[in-house]
Amino acid sequence: MNDSKNETPLKKVCMICSKGTIEDVYATLVMGNGAVMEGIEARLFFTFFGLDAITKKRMNRLHTATVGNPAMRMPGGLPFPTLLGAIPGVEAGVSAMMKKEMERLDIPPVDEFLDMITAGGGEIYACKLAVDMFKLKKEDLSEHVLDIITIGDFFAMSGGEGTQIIFT
Repeated sequence: MNDSKNETPLKKVCMICSKGTIEDVYATLVMGNGAVMEGIEARLFFTFFGLDAITKKRMNRLHTATVGNPAMRMPGGLPFPTLLGAIPGVEAGVSAMMKKEMERLDIPPVDEFLDMITAGGGEIYACKLAVDMFKLKKEDLSEHVLDIITIGDFFAMSGGEGTQIIFT
């Protein structure tokens, strides 16, 4: 049994999203939104392919990884043969099924999730290195992006007692 009276309360979460698949982006968004709903300060930093989550043209067109995803399951829980993911149209079909199930569960699309997080006081940042590497500009990004910063800048704002850095 955990003795919680000796623990420092969680005050701030700083999350780094580096992958652009549905499952990785939504892990970041769900945890970020959950933090602000619990009154925990949340800062989300999107880098490399995670930038897809905050890039206007890509944010609501995310896909799920079908090739090389050992956790991928077919309906009924059977393992998904990774070879199937290489067949044209399979990834799009699996992604559509995933989005349909998320819709059924009333999970909002990425842009609405960003609305909820920022409305709750959460902050959204883009990685300068990745933005430069992919030749993006601030206007290519969601209006929810507070700033384009370096990882050093992000780490500088990630200190303090009761802070956790989470890499998704």
